[in-house]
Amino acid sequence: MNNGDKHIPSGISVPQSFIDGPVDMGLIKEFVSVAEDLRYKGLWVQEKIIGEISSLEPINLLSYISSLTSTADLGVAVIIGSTRNPILLAKELASLDQMSGGRLILGYALGGNPRNYSLMDGPDSKRVRHFIESLNVIKSLWTEESPNIEGDFWNFDGLPIYPKPLQKPHPPIWFGGRHPDALKRAVKYGDGWMGAGSTTSDQFVEHMGIIKKELSYLNKSENDFKISKRVYVAIDSDKSRAEEKLRTWFKANYGNPDLGSQVSIWGTSDEIIPELQRLIDSGAGMLMFNPVFDHMFHLETIAEEVIPFLTAGN
Repeated sequence: MNNGDKHIPSGISVPQSFIDGPVDMGLIKEFVSVAEDLRYKGLWVQEKIIGEISSLEPINLLSYISSLTSTADLGVAVIIGSTRNPILLAKELASLDQMSGGRLILGYALGGNPRNYSLMDGPDSKRVRHFIESLNVIKSLWTEESPNIEGDFWNFDGLPIYPKPLQKPHPPIWFGGRHPDALKRAVKYGDGWMGAGSTTSDQFVEHMGIIKKELSYLNKSENDFKISKRVYVAIDSDKSRAEEKLRTWFKANYGNPDLGSQVSIWGTSDEIIPELQRLIDSGAGMLMFNPVFDHMFHLETIAEEVIPFLTAGN
């Protein structure tokens, strides 16, 4: 892979959800090793705690991946803040950042499906306030020697937690979200934003307009705020087969096969490049490719036939 400055930095989603067989740790081990050899910039996982398919917990999975790799960023997109205790989460992620040599990127989001959040002690009301306060707790524990928090949900005085993350002042925090309010929060509180894989290219372009407007309003430089997009992708000369594979995966993972047809990009390498370039030209500084079948084939084909032909924006 030619990783010159003119090419878009690219991440890849690690096999994590297994819809038609047992968890395949051998596949994961081979996948991340080859991905790093191919010089993918980041290895990414996601969070799905409750569901009928086998999906590995993201922090544990990233800890495993960190022991198999040495250079790639390790990202989770996204942890749902309402489902995690921020004190324990801060400890877990600081430990992961230390163990990985400072490679963690934390994707953090409010979440759009609060139905089951109460099962994990999430709030029934004041969800945005809970989310912002939990974020402040994590940042304080990461950056202050004896942090103090006096809030609606957490109160402590001089709470020591060590080790701090290796990255200073803390690992990058990238937000998810698609609602205009969520996009504005991303710019205000985060270090970056990743467009959801479950959104279309047209929606990404629309969201970029809000992001850029808010960056200007807050006098933030686009150079200091990372913008990325998860892209569900399938490379196959048989477009009908590719679409059917995507629909099967989306039915199992999202409960909505039509969503696979609406948001994914599929076809031959030559056919998918223009749509991917459109995302970059609209403002994506990084693409995170998310194949859902034939993982090793896609890992190598994207590196050899797609990424070298994508040009980073100005």
